[in-house]
Amino acid sequence: MGLLDQILGGLTGGMQRQGQAPMGQSFGGGAGGAAMMALLPIVLSMLSNRSGGTSAVAAPVMGGGGGMGGLGGLLQQLTQSGYGRQADSWVGTGANEPLPPQAWSQVLPPEQLSAIASRAGISEDEARHGLSQLVPEVVDHLTPQGQLPPADELLASIDRFASRLDR
Repeated sequence: MGLLDQILGGLTGGMQRQGQAPMGQSFGGGAGGAAMMALLPIVLSMLSNRSGGTSAVAAPVMGGGGGMGGLGGLLQQLTQSGYGRQADSWVGTGANEPLPPQAWSQVLPPEQLSAIASRAGISEDEARHGLSQLVPEVVDHLTPQGQLPPADELLASIDRFASRLDR
């Protein structure tokens, strides 16, 4: 959960003062921390697939999670796009396998990626890089027992995590 801790630390100004992206990545002139922080609420919304400001981004691709919010839908989409092994590693208890940034262009339709980038106020390239780092960490955080939690537990976990963003 190191990346998530870095992002949450950035909410108090740490990453913005440093001007560095998590994990040594640089997105557009050192604005990586801000990009990751902008993507985090969008990712959480996608995984919970709740109605609201980002439902237009999340629902078409991440919906149909079989009662698990958008997490089940995302894992299914990754599997259908040929990235099931990586997605399984994020849910499992072992090391998270990386997903190349360009993979998000295969996982998400162009309009979805564009909407996510626009919502976050970043370029599509920054969105792909950010999603490649952020989604594995968030999925890993939400599945600590190595399996998908029941829908109510998943949503409660997302709510607890999101509440840390509001501080």
